[in-house]
Amino acid sequence: MRRAADRLLRTAKRSSLGRLNTIRVTAINANRPQNDIGLRSVSSLGKNYGSSQTFQSSMYLRQFSAAAIVSIVASGLWYYRKVPDQRREVSDSTTATRVVSYSTPTFAEGRGQRSPVVEDDQFFVQELASSGPIVKPTEVQSTSPHAMLTPEEATQKLRNLQESYLVLRGRGVLRYDIVQLPSNNPIEDDHAEKLMETSPAIALHNQAGSSTTSDWMFWSVFDGHGGWTTSAKLRQVLTSYVARELNATYKASITTSPLVTPSAASVDAAIKQGFLKCDHDIVHESIIKAQKANTKSAAADFLGPALSGSCALLSFYDSRSKDFRVACTGDSRAVLGRLNPNGTWTAQPLSEDQTGGTPSEMARLRSEHPGEPNVVSHGRILGNLEPSRAFGDAHYKWARDIQDTVKKNWFGRSPLALLKTPPYVTAEPVVTTTRVMPDKGDFVVLATDGLWEMLTNEEVVGLVGRWLEENPVGPKATSSTPSSWAQSFLGGKARPDTSLPVHRLQGVNGQSGQRNPIRRQQWDIKAGDERFVVEDKNAATHLVRNALGGRDRDMVCGLLTLPSPYSRRYRDDLTVEVIFFGEAEACGDVVPNVEASAPRTARPKL
Repeated sequence: MRRAADRLLRTAKRSSLGRLNTIRVTAINANRPQNDIGLRSVSSLGKNYGSSQTFQSSMYLRQFSAAAIVSIVASGLWYYRKVPDQRREVSDSTTATRVVSYSTPTFAEGRGQRSPVVEDDQFFVQELASSGPIVKPTEVQSTSPHAMLTPEEATQKLRNLQESYLVLRGRGVLRYDIVQLPSNNPIEDDHAEKLMETSPAIALHNQAGSSTTSDWMFWSVFDGHGGWTTSAKLRQVLTSYVARELNATYKASITTSPLVTPSAASVDAAIKQGFLKCDHDIVHESIIKAQKANTKSAAADFLGPALSGSCALLSFYDSRSKDFRVACTGDSRAVLGRLNPNGTWTAQPLSEDQTGGTPSEMARLRSEHPGEPNVVSHGRILGNLEPSRAFGDAHYKWARDIQDTVKKNWFGRSPLALLKTPPYVTAEPVVTTTRVMPDKGDFVVLATDGLWEMLTNEEVVGLVGRWLEENPVGPKATSSTPSSWAQSFLGGKARPDTSLPVHRLQGVNGQSGQRNPIRRQQWDIKAGDERFVVEDKNAATHLVRNALGGRDRDMVCGLLTLPSPYSRRYRDDLTVEVIFFGEAEACGDVVPNVEASAPRTARPKL
């Protein structure tokens, strides 16, 4: 029957196609860690979306010709086959399913549509018959035709997972925006945000004569690969691991001297220790738990986060000192935007990509593993894994005998042929510290590598700068002039052209050794600011829209139409957070910014 359908597809002349329903599985954090002594948790937010099927690693990138992607965008249609019984639903006590569906376009009867058909990794264009739409079963056991998204539907998909929050605490942060766009199914990215109020004892210790509390704010993005379980685990626990270590460091400093704050080095060491303890529990303690349980089902629960992997980018802001620390494990990236006197913005990288192609990481690995010439091969660890630092990825950390035991007793794969002296991958982060200037209107962008494959640091900062001209943030946002917030820094003068308001550094796109956007070459996109637009109230969504094509709506719609897993060849999972700093009076807590949030994602912070 399936072969007959294929033959019919190849010879048909016209067809109507609709779109697939999608299913999203939302992980519920049922085991929230207890607050640490001296800290009061004010807010916490995190989600994970997915189903039970795991597709190829998010680090995997396959090159296809620009002509192929252009043909997809030009025609705007896509068809793919998938055996229905290859999918199953997740059913455990910590997950719940939620179905998201879109309206199906109606096509005029008798009109033919040209569509690139995908088969055996090849593209060819043909007409599809309109007498009977091509359908396939979905996870909810219904059928839907599949067609290119309209601009309105593309916007709905872009904004489906957007969130925005106003921070009304008067401690240097005004707002933060978040968006996610899946490419893998389930999405392998994740994120977490948490605000903790320090105890009066720590506040008094930090600032002599002060009895008020201060805020510790955390924002994190996690880029999973080889599955979604590691990033989901990090969403649940990593911030708490780090907060516990910071809390212990500050308390130890109080004991030593009530008026001396911990040194910068000790704070950095606490963050690193939190990362390493978390990864140790994921990779090594999971083996002990699996041995005690002695069942394959329990082993799957315990070992899942160890067998997949995830990069992590965690930021920590101390409202008292205004220090903004970024702890980077992997190739997600943080960039600071700071306004110059001439009205342009400067992009300051706060992290460096950590991959097998980064010179400093290559030197470190070769120093740690002498006599192993293939420890880094073709920019990948042992010729396979691209990030040189990551959580999980136990096959690069376990000794060979442990891997043999896991394979024999439960499941797994054979050890890598080049494995000699593990671990080859570490979760220890590189920590940087920057003093943010709320009075200057600083902002920070955190994003998984899916965004940086499409845009440079300067483009990202310039895009947020342009967005601010039309979407004021903070106490001046109530002005009748839309761009008053930005114009207040520009002496009341609006920018006369459409170029991005960013200072472009000399050299390799001002990247300071970071990788250039590889998708631009794949999509054959010409550089130029005229391709960018401002259409979204959420700054993170604004960045993703412009990363996917901006003014070129056909490209945006085409890239958003591609279903998983084929979309992974052209775009990665995307998770973006934009944090806006500024001075304002305290008038509340953290509340949803409804106009920049999807209806079901905006909820009060408790």
